[in-house]
Amino acid sequence: MEGLTCAFTGHRPSGFHFGYQEAHPDWVRLRRRLAEEVLELAENGVTTFLTGMAQGTDLWGAETVLSLRQRFPTLRLVAVIPCRTQPNRWSTAVRMRYFRILEQCDEAVCLSEACTRTCMHVRNRWLVEHADVLLAVYNGVRSGGTAYTVQYALTRKKEVRILDPVTLQRTVLPGGLQTGAQGLPLPE
Repeated sequence: MEGLTCAFTGHRPSGFHFGYQEAHPDWVRLRRRLAEEVLELAENGVTTFLTGMAQGTDLWGAETVLSLRQRFPTLRLVAVIPCRTQPNRWSTAVRMRYFRILEQCDEAVCLSEACTRTCMHVRNRWLVEHADVLLAVYNGVRSGGTAYTVQYALTRKKEVRILDPVTLQRTVLPGGLQTGAQGLPLPE
């Protein structure tokens, strides 16, 4: 896995039962488990991580990468921003967090000046197209941006690592796995 790239995808805080309560024990366990996954990828040669900078999984993944830089100083973090106005309607605290992360990124790619109906979709496709591995914090719901991104990664023959936010179990789907009509893995 030397010199590979991993992209994050996953739900926003509203998609988790703990919501924005970062002191909740389940949030703490999920963050710890996400850190274990990122550490394993870094130890196995992933050197660049892509974050879509959305609230929730994307920002948590970015913070995890930044925290590992002392141990792995060559890790790169790339912000893939769907539109320049992405954080405009967020709370002040979340915007501050967003810009604090953005300042520490090695690179920022802004895909659109203005927010459009498709800019998040374009961002998700960009992430997959520029990654070797997709790390998804995904609850299995078959609709929404996370489901689409997982599906798209599988059709593009990317390795997909799914971290279940409830059980904290990881499932690795090899690139090129045959998928059903909605793109999710067919049962064996």
